[in-house]
Amino acid sequence: MSSCRKVFFQTLGCKVNQYETEAMQKLFEAAGYEVAEEIFSADVVVINTCTVTAVSSQKSRQMIRRAAGANKNSVLVVVGCYAQSEPEEISKLDGVDVIIGTKDRTRIVELAEAALKNRGEKILQVGAVEDIRNFEELPHTPHRTRAFLKIEDGCNNFCSYCIIPYVRGRVRSRSLESIREECLRLKAAGFKEIVLTGIHIGAYGRDFQNKISLIDAVKTVLDAADPLRLRLGSIESAEMSDALIDLIKNDGRICNHLHLPLQSGSDEILRAMRRPYTTKNFAELTARLVEEIPEISIGTDLIVGFPGETDKNFSETINFIQSQPFSKIHVFPYSARAGTVAANLPAQINSQVKKFRAGQALEISRIKSKNFYEQFLGKTVGIIAETSEGGLVDGLTKNYIRVRTPDKNIQLGSVIKIKLEKLFKDGVFGTAASD
Repeated sequence: MSSCRKVFFQTLGCKVNQYETEAMQKLFEAAGYEVAEEIFSADVVVINTCTVTAVSSQKSRQMIRRAAGANKNSVLVVVGCYAQSEPEEISKLDGVDVIIGTKDRTRIVELAEAALKNRGEKILQVGAVEDIRNFEELPHTPHRTRAFLKIEDGCNNFCSYCIIPYVRGRVRSRSLESIREECLRLKAAGFKEIVLTGIHIGAYGRDFQNKISLIDAVKTVLDAADPLRLRLGSIESAEMSDALIDLIKNDGRICNHLHLPLQSGSDEILRAMRRPYTTKNFAELTARLVEEIPEISIGTDLIVGFPGETDKNFSETINFIQSQPFSKIHVFPYSARAGTVAANLPAQINSQVKKFRAGQALEISRIKSKNFYEQFLGKTVGIIAETSEGGLVDGLTKNYIRVRTPDKNIQLGSVIKIKLEKLFKDGVFGTAASD
């Protein structure tokens, strides 16, 4: 295999997709490929797609078309959730050579090279996900200051609006031994922050017979990697056990930041969504977290315009999110996904109403973020320097405040103390604190 061959990656979607792109890059590098900085210089172009919303699917199609037009000489590989969901639709797009779903990604180099040898022959490698029972082990080397660690794939919840269980399959957990081995590599490489990620990390271990759970995975990471920081990815509120809360409270290495998807502040809509909690359950949890974990940051997801969401339902949602201690609300207008229960529900909401409701919710998010950040102005915090651009270094606090500070020969990956001075962009600006 000639080392002059190059591969170019583009990724849409969640942190799991980012992790999987890094893993596929590792496979190509092991086969002698170099990573191209520009798409036009690549022999192989890989598009890792998303289909969580109709907009995500549209963006995936647009990215595929642009890639096909930007480099007509390359082999174009389309992989991921949209590829799993709509392989036939993708196969009709000009320039696509290889289609791989959410399994068999370990074969991506083999399939790309088969396409290089037989130009013009389309390769379709998309199998059913329903019967997958084992976690797909992918070699992985993080390319960021923070290391994402995928511990689980798939979801068993089948919320009425969500396509993900149909394109990712059932819950498959990574073995504790495999987690430990990757943690030892991350520790040896000097990573200071590890982010646990997966499609449904709160369900970790449910597919095993030995009754292990997420807390066992967390303890394994803390023991093997001993990171300065361990950050949990999105976790369902119903899966925040007493033991997990106590561990976050008592182990200073675990970040005081949680992302708890709410989706609606109306119990009627939560039932229609098939969500396993009530607003009362949710509020009791957030009140406990704020009381027990100092300076905790709680982010959430919210869907507006779900089928049948009346003005009264939406008013309930607005009142509820205003009452909650959120630092950030990710707002999504409901997006009908073919094959889900909600797509066939009556009383679908028109796009203008959804846009109006999203705007109202986003304004609440903006105010809550501002209020959360302002309480830390004048305080000194620690960040891990992540990126440097335009004379500024940025990084995150433990409780997920994005901080920017002048780049005065700060080494990326280093821990620096910053005195927070003013709100700035999507976070806070500060300067190096004097010792």
